[in-house]
Amino acid sequence: MPPSSPMLPPELERLDLAILLLENREPVSRWALVTWSITGIVCRSAPPGRNLIREAGPIREYMFGGLRLRLHRDECESYYHNLVSSRPQIYVIARPDEADGAPEPFHVSASFDEANAYAETDEDVYPVDMPPEVYAWSERFVLSHYVPEPRRKRKRRDWKQEGLR
Repeated sequence: MPPSSPMLPPELERLDLAILLLENREPVSRWALVTWSITGIVCRSAPPGRNLIREAGPIREYMFGGLRLRLHRDECESYYHNLVSSRPQIYVIARPDEADGAPEPFHVSASFDEANAYAETDEDVYPVDMPPEVYAWSERFVLSHYVPEPRRKRKRRDWKQEGLR
């Protein structure tokens, strides 16, 4: 169990993020006329919803703001494993927009366990590389709250003795 610590300042428990969405209107097949992808995350507050920031031919890039990454002490183990992985990720959970099918992000998480739970309920989960600022921020949180459980050596059972009983 993590040591009890004083309440963290709000800036250590949540972080405003904006998601970068890419719309490609060049048909990939006769069934897929438009493709959408989430290309990145920006550590900043942005107006809620999808806002066009760049257009070049069939490509449009949007910034989707109004999202906040919150860290929770009971998820520290999952954050820790994410941070020490070869490619730390932020998981963007989204639903398709009813009008054009664009991903509409409604939640972000640094926990693989939480992202997996959303995926099991048929939500769209987009793993995105974790920006360095988010990595440093998450690392501070984990170092403040995570205490790994000590490894315990298992005692081997004596199968010969158990078989005689």
